[in-house]
Amino acid sequence: MKILIINSGSSSIKYQLTVMPTNEVICTGMIDRIGLETSNITFKTSLHSLEELLPIPNHKVGLQKVANMLLDPEKGVIKSTSEISAVGHRVVHGGSDFSDTVRIDDNVKAKIKQLFELAPLHNPANLEGINVAEEIFSSAQQIAVFDTAFHQTMPEVAYKYAIPNYLLTENKVRVYGFHGTSHKYVSEKAIDFLKENSKIITIHIGNGCSMAAIKDGKCIDTTMGFSPSNGLIMGTRSGDIDQSIVFYMIKNLGYSADDVNSILLKQSGMLGLTGYSDLRDIESEAAKGNKDCQLALFMNAYRIRKYIGSYTAALNGLDAIIFTAGIGENSSYMRQLVCTDMDYFGIELDYEKNQIRSKEIREINTPNSKAKVLVIPTDEEYEIANQVYQLLNN
Repeated sequence: MKILIINSGSSSIKYQLTVMPTNEVICTGMIDRIGLETSNITFKTSLHSLEELLPIPNHKVGLQKVANMLLDPEKGVIKSTSEISAVGHRVVHGGSDFSDTVRIDDNVKAKIKQLFELAPLHNPANLEGINVAEEIFSSAQQIAVFDTAFHQTMPEVAYKYAIPNYLLTENKVRVYGFHGTSHKYVSEKAIDFLKENSKIITIHIGNGCSMAAIKDGKCIDTTMGFSPSNGLIMGTRSGDIDQSIVFYMIKNLGYSADDVNSILLKQSGMLGLTGYSDLRDIESEAAKGNKDCQLALFMNAYRIRKYIGSYTAALNGLDAIIFTAGIGENSSYMRQLVCTDMDYFGIELDYEKNQIRSKEIREINTPNSKAKVLVIPTDEEYEIANQVYQLLNN
C-alpha cells in the first residue's frame, strides 16, 4: 500500500511516499521557509536528488509543487495519482473531538476549521493540504493524524487550568499539547535505546517548539496548552507570557484583540527579538557579534532549562533528555547552551560528541553523566504512515 504523508508545519511542508507495512520509502522531501523571499525545496528518491531555491508564498503553492514533482515524467515516482491508496495528514489541533486517527469527511474538515483560532499558524495549513490533496489524489483515502492525541494520557492535575470549572466541562478549555507524533516517536525510540521504561524529557525544537515529560512511555505534562502558542520561545511565537500584557496592550496601548493575537503569534519569539525567524540566520548573526541574536539564543536555552527543572520534579527523577526536530537535531550550539550548568540534574555534555552530525540515534553525554543526553531524529512521517496503515487494516 502506497501512502503519501503530508506534514504541513507553520512554515514548512514535509512529504514522504511510503510503502506500508514494509516502510519502504519511495521518495522524501521538504519545502521550508514558506512565505519568505526564497524557499528551499528538496526531492529525493533512490535515483534522483533535486534541490531548488524558489519563492513559495503559501502552502497551497507548495503542495502543488510537491504533486508536480511526484508526477514528473523523468524524475517522478508515480505515473498516476491512482497509485496512492491513502494520504495521511498531520493535523495539529484535534480539540476534544479527536483523540484518535480518523478518516476525513466533511464533518472532520468542519471541526478542523472550527479550531483555526486555536492553531492559526497550523490548522489552516493542515486543512489547505487536505483540500489540495483531495483534488489531486481524488481516489485516495484521506486520513487525519492529530498532534494532540499522544498527550491525552496527562492527568487532570496537569491538563486542567485554574479557571472556573464550567470552562472545562462545558467549553473544553484545557491543556491539549502538540507535536504529539514527534514526542511519541522519539520517546519510543529512546525507551528501546535505554532498554527500559524511563523518566524522559523530550525537547522538540524547530520553528515551533515544545517539550514533554514522559514516564514509562506515557505523557504526563507538556509545554504547549490550549493552543500551540505557549511554553518555549519559538520562531515567531512568544511562548509563555503574562496574560495581563494582552489586556494592557488592548486597554492602554490601543491595540485590537486581533492585533495582539497577530503580534504574539506572528511577530514575536525569535523574530521579535532579532528580526530573524530562522535559527540558522540567528546563529550566523550571533557569531558576527549581533547582541540581539546572542541574547535571544541565551533566552531560548534558559526557557528550556527552566522546563527541564520543573519536569524533573514532575517525574521525580530524570533518566534522559532527548533533542529532536530541525534545531534539536542540527544545532550543536543550542544543545550546548541548554546543557550548560546543568550538572545538578546529572546532565554533562560531551562537547566533541555534540559536534557529530548523523541521522542515527546518538548519545552525546559524558560517561559520568547521570542522565543520558540523546539526539534522536524524529520521523513524524513514519509515525503518521504507521497510524494510517493501522487504521485502514483494522
